[in-house]
Amino acid sequence: MVNAQAARAPRTPWTAASPAACAIGRAATLALYDELALSPKPGLVTLTDRGSHDDMDARTFMRSLIALRNYFRTIAALGAARAPFDALERCGIDAEARMLTATGGVNTHRGAIFTIGLLCASAGALVAANRRIDAGRLRAELLERWGDALVARAVRPSHLPGGQAARRLGLRSASAEASLGFPVLFDTAAPALRDALRRGMPADAARLDTLFHVIGVLDDANLAHRGGLEGLRFAQRAAQAFLAAGGSSTSDGLARAQAIGRQFVARRLSPGGAADMLAAACWLQRIGASGSPGRVT
Repeated sequence: MVNAQAARAPRTPWTAASPAACAIGRAATLALYDELALSPKPGLVTLTDRGSHDDMDARTFMRSLIALRNYFRTIAALGAARAPFDALERCGIDAEARMLTATGGVNTHRGAIFTIGLLCASAGALVAANRRIDAGRLRAELLERWGDALVARAVRPSHLPGGQAARRLGLRSASAEASLGFPVLFDTAAPALRDALRRGMPADAARLDTLFHVIGVLDDANLAHRGGLEGLRFAQRAAQAFLAAGGSSTSDGLARAQAIGRQFVARRLSPGGAADMLAAACWLQRIGASGSPGRVT
């Protein structure tokens, strides 16, 4: 969790260099690395595997992570300053431009810039108000402070492939998910990771099962864009079957996850939206907001 010294409301205005902003941002960067380092991960880039991607690898992701470090601190400070949504959106657009410059035009973290950026802003607002950070407060703060703007954003036509696929197929877009307070994150991903860690599962196994929990229920626009509705439903069924068979806790769990990965690659499926939810759940765990052991210092 954000340590006690960092969590005291500052008597001077917050900046991106404030201790709590640094702690919140550092947790975001580490959470994105948690997601990258997880392996196997069906269709997604890992430290040793490109998944279903020809245009990116782990080095691309690391360049993106380095380019985004200041963003998460900055948007936390904007949240502490009670900035309006358009200021958060401009900050995210600037971060996306830095990401694309660092990766040579490859989208590695657009979804995470949006999702984890909003969470960092909400955390900043809570800390600046001397309120404890937990999952319920984060969600409530997000909706109370920026909910109306998120609803308006969700009905805007999207120029991005995933958003267009979601609208065409009648799915819940990432913007719509945010306007509802990220239900898949708070109702599925965070509890799955918290409960797995409490049962004593190793961190990688807990994160892998969490990823499959998310794939099983999320309207993942990345999957819909790449595989249509059939590809999305195939991925959801595969994830649900993996968990029904015992997930990572079984002796053949890793082999089954790898087999699902091969099927995803054969179909060119990549659950990028689920990866963003996993990273967000890791962020919650790292700041101690999910009920799991975690501390950012």
